[in-house]
Amino acid sequence: MKRITTTILCLCAALTMMAQGWPANYGGVMLQGFYWDSFSDSKWTTLEAQADEIAQYFDLVWIPQSGNCGGTSMGYDDYYWFPGGNNYKSSFGTEAELRSMISTFKKKNVGTIADVVINHRKNKSNWVDFPTETYGGETYQMVSTDICSDDDGGATKAWADKNGYSLSSNKDTGEDWGGMRDLDHNSTNVQKIVKAYLKMLLSDLGYAGFRYDMVKGYAGKFTGTYNSDSKPTYSVGEYWDGYVPSVKEWLNATKVSGVIQSAAFDFPFRYTVRDALRGSTNDSNAKNWNQAPNWSLLGNSSLASDASYRRYAVTFIENHDTEKRKNDNQDPIKCDTLAGNAFLLAMPGTPCIFFKHWIDHKGYIMHMISARKLAGIHNQSVPTKLKSASDVYAVEVEGTKGKLVAVLGSGSYTPDATTYALYADGKNFKYYMEKKFDKAVASLGSGTYYGQQKVTLSSLSANSSAKLVYTTDGSNPTASSTQVNSGATITVPVGTTTLKVGLLIGSTVSAIATYSYDVQEPPVVEPFSIPDFCQVKDGEVCAFFEAPADWGTDIYCWAWSKNPDENFTSATGTWPGVSVGTSIGTRAGNKVYKWTWDGTRQNNTTTAQPSGIIFSVKGSPQTQDLDFVNGGYYTQESDDTHKPVGVVTGIKTPVADLQTYTDDSYYTLSGQRVAAPTQKGIYIHHGKKIIVR
Repeated sequence: MKRITTTILCLCAALTMMAQGWPANYGGVMLQGFYWDSFSDSKWTTLEAQADEIAQYFDLVWIPQSGNCGGTSMGYDDYYWFPGGNNYKSSFGTEAELRSMISTFKKKNVGTIADVVINHRKNKSNWVDFPTETYGGETYQMVSTDICSDDDGGATKAWADKNGYSLSSNKDTGEDWGGMRDLDHNSTNVQKIVKAYLKMLLSDLGYAGFRYDMVKGYAGKFTGTYNSDSKPTYSVGEYWDGYVPSVKEWLNATKVSGVIQSAAFDFPFRYTVRDALRGSTNDSNAKNWNQAPNWSLLGNSSLASDASYRRYAVTFIENHDTEKRKNDNQDPIKCDTLAGNAFLLAMPGTPCIFFKHWIDHKGYIMHMISARKLAGIHNQSVPTKLKSASDVYAVEVEGTKGKLVAVLGSGSYTPDATTYALYADGKNFKYYMEKKFDKAVASLGSGTYYGQQKVTLSSLSANSSAKLVYTTDGSNPTASSTQVNSGATITVPVGTTTLKVGLLIGSTVSAIATYSYDVQEPPVVEPFSIPDFCQVKDGEVCAFFEAPADWGTDIYCWAWSKNPDENFTSATGTWPGVSVGTSIGTRAGNKVYKWTWDGTRQNNTTTAQPSGIIFSVKGSPQTQDLDFVNGGYYTQESDDTHKPVGVVTGIKTPVADLQTYTDDSYYTLSGQRVAAPTQKGIYIHHGKKIIVR
């Protein structure tokens, strides 16, 4: 018996050593604890102060690369790798604050995920030198021969040859990145330093696992090598690709002894959700959010939809690279964020919630996570499609404790009322939970909301005779409290309300659930108005641009037609077009510029006006491609969802109008609506310019 026991123990230990990367049947949820330039919201002290709340819902928190990068940085220009001195005084806090935060999370059973940037590294004073670091009594030093021979498309080698340095004889094993020096992971020295670095992150700083940045930059086998050495419980690679077979190929490349060593971010899942919400899979239409959502697209393939790979799928719908940054539009999801997160949190894979979504929609997301965990949904749960149409998508997912049905879209689908009850709802999403939990629930989670709320109370009891009792004054409901049937809807008014709802079976009240609501008056949104100094002359083709304060004054315009060879801002077709000159005024502290077409165009084509326009600071930063509207007023926030406010154009010659003004549909040239003209000037009425003398 003793010999058999020893053999079994050894076998279990061997399997544990091999099965690195991501746990099977894992029911945890991860929070991305930052967004681009989140230097205030993502401070180590700020995140630590939220540990109690975060720990109620999340099992993992992914934070930015925590080493000192030599200035304000998100951490992707990594410089120092090992602690000591000020080496871990980053843009988010000190080393002591980092250790305190990680320790606090760990005590609350929340693992901290390190952002590991090892594809490239920042240099010290020239193209090929790196800092010398001493840690644990050993000195770590990367040298020029640790740089790939073809780094920067050969520019690094040209510099090295000219200045007497040698690079590695090995070419890059992945995609080249020109921002910094690409490391040669075939180098024994690089591997030695990376392995020491990863072990330090786990054993010294206390991280629970790794998020590997830009794993397309080096062969997947190296992630396998590093993980089999350091043995993290959690590892996820940023293999940025929307093509499922490509992501699978990377996962398989990480195998050691036939076992996958890391999870991967499910970019195909992200693009599936984005396409469904914007209504199209047409890549050339990627920025067109004018179409209605097409919810049937949610059935498209992803890692999470493949039973053989969903364990290794870390799903998400937005991250710091895909969302809209300050001066870079990227590829943000612009509508139905709640519905997107509802799909994410119902499906298999390990969901990763974007920090901005968490900040903006805590009440809803908390409620979604509580539903996922109540049902016991994990990364290998099995989804079953129930209905798929352009206006609705319904899916049933089986967890270890029960089944959850998620319904997305404006269309109709209601599961069998004898089996399911409403658990949560919001704009374009509903969650239904299997009735087997002996719980009373409200469809709206605790949180802050605007305007009075309609809340549905439901019984999750299998006992069909169960009723519900509730109070809204914070007291525990009794058998004599207000009694309703499951599915009843109540109104939560503006103000602070504590709702308590319990199951009533016979004369016994049990399973009392508490919800706290802070319902505020809807914010008043002032209508946007174009400044009065923005004037369009008859026959003029022009556009106005309100530049962000940090864009300076060197503003350029590029305007073009659908014919790629025709532009309206450069006779030679040279980006970024033409300077718009000095500002014509200011609005809200920002300078406003006017571009006017001079009447010339490349190739002497005959298009009457452009179809697209871009404003930039001599090329970068820039706005996204914007639809041209003659006389349109654009800001950095302008996009294809919000058409720029435009001065009415194509209006006939102004005429005198001496009628009595009783109609309220009059507008100034700045777009301001008035009850009736009270001053002399030009107004717009029924599509005509009206002169009041």
